[in-house]
Amino acid sequence: MAKPKKKREIVHLVCSETGERNYTIRKKSGTPKLQIKKYCPRVRKHTVHTEKKK
Repeated sequence: MAKPKKKREIVHLVCSETGERNYTIRKKSGTPKLQIKKYCPRVRKHTVHTEKKK
């Protein structure tokens, strides 16, 4: 028998400086929280974005 697939959840990446939700990603459930440097269009520079659920 085949193993059941793990569900992927939709997660928003929130800018640490402005608090805006700029990016949406799908990631496997049960993994640690992400902190990625991404471009923020409001500040016009790269800032740290953290994961936040809906």
